[in-house]
Amino acid sequence: MHHNFLFDLDQTLLDFHASEYKALGIVLEANGLSFSEEIYQAFKEYNKTLWLELEKGNITRLELFTSRFQYIFEKCKGDSTGLDPLKVNNDFIRTMSVNGVLMDGALEFVKKIKENISDARIYIASNGATINAKGRIASTGLDKYIDYLFISEDMGVTKPDAAFFDICFDRIAESKSSCIMIGDSLSSDMLGAKNASIDSVWFMPSGNIKQYMIEYDINYVASSFDELYSILEKWSGK
Repeated sequence: MHHNFLFDLDQTLLDFHASEYKALGIVLEANGLSFSEEIYQAFKEYNKTLWLELEKGNITRLELFTSRFQYIFEKCKGDSTGLDPLKVNNDFIRTMSVNGVLMDGALEFVKKIKENISDARIYIASNGATINAKGRIASTGLDKYIDYLFISEDMGVTKPDAAFFDICFDRIAESKSSCIMIGDSLSSDMLGAKNASIDSVWFMPSGNIKQYMIEYDINYVASSFDELYSILEKWSGK
């Protein structure tokens, strides 16, 4: 029996926002549109809203990808009348895929797990575009420590749906008790772990932590990689 660690990717191991900011600026300016901190913040907030709707099953991935650039075109200076929002979205994803940015200390953290926790397997369990996830992982060297990638685009289902985790469990082929989900999102990672009936660690928690731990059946919280490592080390020794 292995110790199977299912990690969310963005804002858990990779700094999604740093990659997003860089790629959005490159793509908008390449298409003759303006870019600023204000435009990025507008994109970021609207994008978050759309992903929450996707997690609830209210919109499709295609609708998400199209809507976010239709929305941001209206915020930019420049002529967007001839631009295809889906093509710009695809360019944006490709640009992000070669601009991965690690969370500070993430590479050392996963290396420590592999070296010091016996029978450790590290999986990525992420909602997102496959080319984006794989590219950013490879560009940071994180791929050397990952045993397998579970990406929602490939799987046809997103966290927090229990079906996402059922696919993970089929591949892992070990008991649920050997699995633990680690991530920053309540609505996808923690709710997903609850739906799948596995242990969870909420990474970088904020807000009413005690209330959310009860609401989402969260087992542990960690505010740093050192704290997270200690939790996972103790969990794996149960």
